[in-house]
Amino acid sequence: MTTLSIRIPDDMAKKLKHIANVRDISVNKLMFELSVQVLAEEEAKQCFLAAQLRGNPKRALQLLDELDALGI
Repeated sequence: MTTLSIRIPDDMAKKLKHIANVRDISVNKLMFELSVQVLAEEEAKQCFLAAQLRGNPKRALQLLDELDALGI
């Protein structure tokens, strides 16, 4: 496991400590959870972009037209 040191403004650190206290977890656990969330968001973005590159714009527009015709 890796240890990271980050520099953040004192007021931000204070707010993060408060959030951790409210959630009844350590600041370390809070930062871990935030990191997991950011990594999941980035992975979803990359999957979307890859699917976009493989996509068929003509077929996508056709599907949207079909949905419009169904009132969806």
